Amino acid sequence: MALLKSVNQKLFHTEIPYKPMGKYAHFLTIRITESYPLFQTDGELNKARVRAGIKEKNAISRLSMFKRKQSTPERLVGRELLRNYGLMTAEECEYNVDFAMNNPDCIIYGFAIGDSGSEKSKVVVDTAFSISAFDESHETFTLNAPYENGTMSRKGEVTSRINQQDHIKPQIFFPSIVTLKDPTEASFLYVFNNIIRTRHYGAQTTRTGRVRNELIGVVFADGEITSNLRWTQAIYDQMKATNTLQSPDPLNEDDVIEAAKSTIEALMSEEFIVHTDFIGDTFTPLLNEVKTLTGSEAGITEILQQADQEAKNYFAKYIEKSKKAAAKAA
Repeated sequence: MALLKSVNQKLFHTEIPYKPMGKYAHFLTIRITESYPLFQTDGELNKARVRAGIKEKNAISRLSMFKRKQSTPERLVGRELLRNYGLMTAEECEYNVDFAMNNPDCIIYGFAIGDSGSEKSKVVVDTAFSISAFDESHETFTLNAPYENGTMSRKGEVTSRINQQDHIKPQIFFPSIVTLKDPTEASFLYVFNNIIRTRHYGAQTTRTGRVRNELIGVVFADGEITSNLRWTQAIYDQMKATNTLQSPDPLNEDDVIEAAKSTIEALMSEEFIVHTDFIGDTFTPLLNEVKTLTGSEAGITEILQQADQEAKNYFAKYIEKSKKAAAKAA
């Protein structure tokens, strides 16, 4: 039985296909920092020197949010839910240690277990870039580790446990397109739910890293769409044209969302693919329907159970069967 009424079921597969079948669901997301997260490699914030806009030719440095900084927290949220609703145990499937291979996380997000087998991820996430320049988007903090008395000295000696670390400022915006290949309705809702539920990204996620995902739409297509960088550059151009880049003040969220919607619609009009867009007012019924489903125990259970059954069917049909055939041949 269909879970969604606002989306034509022909946009989904009835089961997870083994080979690529040319159906794509693109989640249009604006990731908004709400504390001081760290997206870093080797102790430094990730950044890239790129063109400011499509029309604006000057080069600027932008903060980068690498793909694994985005996908890993989201799939961990999904795994947490699967355990919470009794569809997976920590003993049978341990992330990056011992994958069970037969649950929604493993089948949708993929796994690799040396010679034991692998499954390519059906979720494609690319590096996201900040709209604002690097110099306006980060701040350096001095960190310390006080003793139990709350001071930096103990028995007359002052500790040297002081360090400096660059952090990303609050209200920094990262446009990001998350693509799900060959979605079933359940896998679509599983990934959708993971995106809207995830709240922490980057290093030290227990203490900082608060990020909110603002979904502005979903595009169903028979191919891939524009890149995160081009979308970010288009947003920059529009905000510059409307004089809403108020450096050094943070960007206004309403201005960013408005620019994100209008620019993605313009970019989609330039695509050479067949696509069905849920953006702006057309996205509201779908978003409300998903919120209703994921906001009740009965709804989220139905989504997870359907996704789990599809994953187990896929495992039995393509993974377990091939493993048994290989064992017989040996």
